[in-house]
Amino acid sequence: MTKPKLLDTIATLNSIPIERLTLVESDMISIESLPNGQVGTIVEVYEEKEDTKYLVEFADTQGCEYAMAVLKINEILVLHYDLATV
Repeated sequence: MTKPKLLDTIATLNSIPIERLTLVESDMISIESLPNGQVGTIVEVYEEKEDTKYLVEFADTQGCEYAMAVLKINEILVLHYDLATV
């Protein structure tokens, strides 16, 4: 498995509690969590000693951002559009 990188498209593996989200849209304040399976884009990679974290932006199908979260590698699945061999 390759390491996620900047601008990769990902899906969340678990729900993300609202406490870990930065909400952009005020009407989203009523949600308890971002459900698993949400698709987002890695917009920043934070390289730390033994634990890399990823700032992920979540947007709707029109491209309007509604939330951001810092996630660990075990919370995301990188999505692929083309067949890639390892």
